[in-house]
Amino acid sequence: MSVEIPPEWKSFKYRGKSIDELLNMPMDEFIKLLPARQRRSLKRGFTDAQRRLLEKIRKYRKEGRINKVIKTHVRDLVILPEMIGLKLAVYNGKEFIEFTVTPEMIGHYLGEYSITTKKVEHGEPGLKATRSSLFLAMKG
Repeated sequence: MSVEIPPEWKSFKYRGKSIDELLNMPMDEFIKLLPARQRRSLKRGFTDAQRRLLEKIRKYRKEGRINKVIKTHVRDLVILPEMIGLKLAVYNGKEFIEFTVTPEMIGHYLGEYSITTKKVEHGEPGLKATRSSLFLAMKG
C-alpha cells in the first residue's frame, strides 16, 4: 500500500519499527507489537461495522481521497498503520469530533480521540442554578 509520509514522520518508530516497516508488515506480526488489550481485540477479529470502516478507508486511500473526512460511529477500532494521515470524524454521542491520524496514535482506539464527556461548569445561585438553590436567602 502506498502511503505518502510527511518528512517529520519519517523518524517515528513504534516499538523499534519505522512506519515503512509497519506498513509492509503482515497483520499477525503487527498484532504481536501491540499491548495486551489491543492484541486480544484484533485477534478476535473485526466486527461488521469495523470491517466496513476498514474497507472504506482502503477504498479512499486507493482512490487518493485521503483529504476527505471519513465519518464513523465505530469507536472500538484499534488505529492501524494504514490509517496514518487520514482525516476521521468519530461520533461522541452528540457530534462528530474530527482529527487527523498521526503515527503516535497507532495502537490506540478511535474513541480515545472523541471524548464523550465535557467538564462540568456549575453556575452561581439563582441564575443558571438548580431548582433547590433558586430559593436561597439573599445576602443583605
